[in-house]
Amino acid sequence: MSVNIRYRGSVYDCWDSETVLDSFLRHGVGFDYSCRKGVCLGCMMRTTAGAVPEAAQAGIDKDLSAHGYFLPCLCRPMMDLTLEPPEAAKVYGRAVVAAIKRLAPDVRRVTLKPSAPLYYHAGQFILLRRADGLCRAYALASIPALDDNLDIPVKQTPGGQLSGWIFERLAVGDAVDFHGPCGENFYEPGRADQPLLLIGSGTGLGPLAAIARDALNAGHRGAIHFYHGSCKPEGLYMVRALRALARRHPNFHFESCLSGGKKRRGCRSGRADLVALEDHPDLAGWRIFLSGHPAMVHTAKRAAYRAGAAVQDVHDDPFEMRENRHPRRAGEPQAADAW
Repeated sequence: MSVNIRYRGSVYDCWDSETVLDSFLRHGVGFDYSCRKGVCLGCMMRTTAGAVPEAAQAGIDKDLSAHGYFLPCLCRPMMDLTLEPPEAAKVYGRAVVAAIKRLAPDVRRVTLKPSAPLYYHAGQFILLRRADGLCRAYALASIPALDDNLDIPVKQTPGGQLSGWIFERLAVGDAVDFHGPCGENFYEPGRADQPLLLIGSGTGLGPLAAIARDALNAGHRGAIHFYHGSCKPEGLYMVRALRALARRHPNFHFESCLSGGKKRRGCRSGRADLVALEDHPDLAGWRIFLSGHPAMVHTAKRAAYRAGAAVQDVHDDPFEMRENRHPRRAGEPQAADAW
C-alpha cells in the first residue's frame, strides 16, 4: 500500500512503512534534514492538500501547526499530500552576528542580536538557517534575565556543512535567519529546595551552564551538581568561569570529567554520567538535566530512572545530528568510548 506525495511538480509514492522523509530519500529528492527523529525541527514542511497525523506536528508551534506545518521525519501519511517548503517569513526571524569567540580549538560561541526581543528559557535551542536553506539546531547558552543577546556554542563537526560554514565564513555583522526557541530542557522556578543534577558532554556544557545560572538567579536554594565531560583535555572549557560561579554560590558544585588519556589535575577520571551517578546513586526527589552526545544522554536518562528519578523530573536534549551518523572506520573507537 502507498500514498502519493506531490512536491515541486513531481509525484512520489510513499509506502505505508515509510515516513515522508524516507520516501524522499528513497527517490533521491534533494531535501535538507538533520536528526531524523523529530528533535531538531530542521526538516519542517507545509502541506497544502491532505491532512497529516497529529504525531507529525509534535514540538511545532501551534500557530504553525494550524497552517499545515509538520515534520516529514515523523509523518507516516494516511492519504495523498501536496507539500511545499516552509515560508521563511512565517517560520524564521532575523538576527545579526554581534560577536564570535573561541572557547576551545573546535568550539566557537556565536552571539546573535535578534531584530526583535525574543522570549525564551535558558537551555532551549534555536534552528539556524543559512541563506541556501541549510538548517541546524543549536542550544542556547544565554539566559534572558542576564544576557541581552543570544549565545550559541558551535562545535566544528568533521564534514559538518553548517558548522564548517560558521567556522570558515560567518563574520560579525552578517545577518542570519533562525527559528525558535524550541525544546523542554529548561529550569522552571518552584520547588526551590529540590536538588538538581546536570550532566553534559561536549557543547552540552553551554545550555546546562545557562540552566544553572538561571536557577541561581531565580533564587534556587537546593544543591546544584553539574558534571561536564570530554574525552580530550581541550574539550573541557569554561572551567574557570564555572568554578568562580561555585565560589560565589555555596550550593553550586561543578566537576570536570576526563574519560580519555592521562589523569589531569582538577579533573575527575571517567565519563561524566558514570561519575555523577557514582556520586549520587539515589536520585529520588531530584530534578535532572541532560545535554550533549545522544548516546550519553540516553544512557544517563535510563540510569537516572533506575536511580529513582521521577519521569517528569528528567529533562534532556540529545544533540542528534546528521553528521553523527557517519560510518565507523576500522580502529576508530565506538561512540560510547568517545564521550
